[in-house]
Amino acid sequence: MDIVEAGLRDASIRTTFVEANGLTFEVDQCGEGDKLAICLHGFPEHSFSWRYQLPLLASLGYEAWAPNLRGYGKSSRPAQVEDYKLDNLMADVAGLIDAAGKKEVVLVAHDWGAVIAWQFAIEKIRPLTHLIICNVPHPGPMTRLIKNSWAQKKKSWYVLFFQLPWLPERMLGKNNAQPVADAIFNSSVDQSRFPKEVLEVYRKNADQPGALTAMVNYYRALIRYRKATPVEEIPKIDTPTLMLWGEDDVALDKESTYGTEEFVTDFRIRYLPRVSHWVQQEAPEVCNVMIEAFLTGEEIPNAHWELALSLPDIGLPDIGLPDISLTDVE
Repeated sequence: MDIVEAGLRDASIRTTFVEANGLTFEVDQCGEGDKLAICLHGFPEHSFSWRYQLPLLASLGYEAWAPNLRGYGKSSRPAQVEDYKLDNLMADVAGLIDAAGKKEVVLVAHDWGAVIAWQFAIEKIRPLTHLIICNVPHPGPMTRLIKNSWAQKKKSWYVLFFQLPWLPERMLGKNNAQPVADAIFNSSVDQSRFPKEVLEVYRKNADQPGALTAMVNYYRALIRYRKATPVEEIPKIDTPTLMLWGEDDVALDKESTYGTEEFVTDFRIRYLPRVSHWVQQEAPEVCNVMIEAFLTGEEIPNAHWELALSLPDIGLPDIGLPDISLTDVE
């Protein structure tokens, strides 16, 4: 079964299999060169979530890779909860970087991929020239917030629910994993970005035998094997870092980004108003402009939401739909 139908595939993106860290990874690749940009997807997604960014990164001279993380797509799917410990996930990324054999590495990540990427950069597992994070906070500010904010505690309820045996998989797997597609669609702002054929990718991905258990095991392992490093002892990241944040995230408060500069010496953040958690898929044009500016050393524009007025054909004034615009940094 093809998870991504041929009609959805970008002709410039090829798919191959890479051996790393004792596992086999299905990897979407685009471009060629001696620099690597590796893009890590989130839950409950697929490498397909980077379809808009891979060609951009290739145009900037990178060989862009988007692996399906362990348990996803056609990558290896280990069976035990402990297989999904953060140390193992970071070792996967290190193994993929080593397999690529490039002289420079940019790490781009969203959601669970960003959980991995933050820790990868904190522990300096491999040298990185740039780090780009989409809609997951650094563990320092997030730890502070979760201790003090009932609003964030309520938003994070699903993490505790996922600790239960078998029930999360049973609920997410109903009707051939249709709740997975529904969750993405219902939590998005611009739902036109998630037509049925796109949602089918994520539904079919989750509907593979054992896939939902693997996905949920990320959360089980996070709680069972988490590293209890005091916030004040978290090492600073010295890799230049850009965070892109869709402000209408149903699972994470914008407040979780506050104070990130205390933990990253070279840090920039750009907020995208009226954009959901699925930021790089929902606002790819805006994200790509920001990513390109960051990687090329240009000023990164800000995003603003504007309410426009238009005159319809019938001659009566009407309020047009709002839209995102970019402005230069002041």
